Amino acid sequence: VQLQASGGGLVQAGGSLRLSCIASGGSISNYGMGWFRQSPGKEREFVAFISWSEGRKYYADSVKGRFTISRDNAKNTGSLQMNTLKPEDTALYYCAADSRAHSYSTWYQRSREYGYWGQGTLVTVSS
Repeated sequence: VQLQASGGGLVQAGGSLRLSCIASGGSISNYGMGWFRQSPGKEREFVAFISWSEGRKYYADSVKGRFTISRDNAKNTGSLQMNTLKPEDTALYYCAADSRAHSYSTWYQRSREYGYWGQGTLVTVSS
């Protein structure tokens, strides 16, 4: 499975962007999907997660209420709608996916638990 993230860009604070993650080379319908971001000099951090059935969605506290994660299994895609963007949201955003069973319930917050990654898409929010 290959993942390709897109949709990043330059936006003013308060604006919106929608990131997309397109999967190829196989179906991700039974994969959990996550979004992470990384700013210069910082570690990659969890942003949002959606389970394969869309039954579970989780968000980092810093984006809760502003970002919405979704997926379309029929189209083999995932999305991250980002509203009310802030300068501190500036980062390289990555989509990730994994289908394995995990031994603890918060596995989705840890980048090392994902086996498949897209390249990053840069989001820059100006003040």
